[in-house]
Amino acid sequence: MQSLIGTGVALVTPFKKDFSVDVEALKRIVNFQIDNGIDYLVVLGTTAETATLSKQEKELVIQTIVEANNGRLPLVLGIGSNNTQEVIDELKTRNLSDFTAILSVSPYYNKPTQEGIYQHFKAIAEVSPLPIILYNVPGRTASNMLPSTVLRLANEFKNVVAIKEAAGDIVQAMTLIKNKPKDFLVISGDDMITLPMVLAGGAGVISVIGEGFPKEFSEMVRLGLNKRVDEAYKLHYLLADSIDMIFEQGNPAGIKEIFKSLGLSENTVRLPLVNVNEDLANRLHTFVNKITNM
Repeated sequence: MQSLIGTGVALVTPFKKDFSVDVEALKRIVNFQIDNGIDYLVVLGTTAETATLSKQEKELVIQTIVEANNGRLPLVLGIGSNNTQEVIDELKTRNLSDFTAILSVSPYYNKPTQEGIYQHFKAIAEVSPLPIILYNVPGRTASNMLPSTVLRLANEFKNVVAIKEAAGDIVQAMTLIKNKPKDFLVISGDDMITLPMVLAGGAGVISVIGEGFPKEFSEMVRLGLNKRVDEAYKLHYLLADSIDMIFEQGNPAGIKEIFKSLGLSENTVRLPLVNVNEDLANRLHTFVNKITNM
């Protein structure tokens, strides 16, 4: 899966002030990623506020991104649930011809055991027509998919090709990298430790801050993959404060504030999320101005 090495971004769903999907802004954001060196796009992930989208809106988002991308970059589609059968049903009925892989989150809220997580992804792997990127994000799911479970899946199913590892635990990430099958990809899901993970043997990132500063962040990852450590860390430290800030009051409220500063979209989020406060908004605007004027 060479097309998944490098920098992917988890696209937001931009909304107008009336909370409707802003199709034109979404097109601008897609082109902004492509024009600034991003390697692939992730559609309908957590950052897209997918949980608040209707079925019709999800279809609109998919159609808009596919058309704006026009085959230029690989696309990954988020298909995950804490209802295993729901994922299976979508995989059997959805037209996936425009996508390279699916990203499927470990079941949330239910808090399954490791065996439950394994059986969930086993059932998905047995029906999925596309390669699967596992997604471990314990801060959202309330359960950690342990390396032993990931490696069990990676060794038993050829279509389980990667993991987006977002536990924020560099030791856990290194355990995966050390013990994984040769072609299995360990992808960072945590922007702040992306570079250390890449230098340890990771395949890149599915990023949030990367869509706000795609040129700088994707270049950092490329430098890291090429082991140009000092140059890569220079970019890491350039962006580090912004990574903290965009998650300070929740995702995607922070990254949407950056998009507002860049003139790409409104900063509107849907309840139960709310906009960042004035103090953080001002700090984000100041940071954007600093980067864009360098």
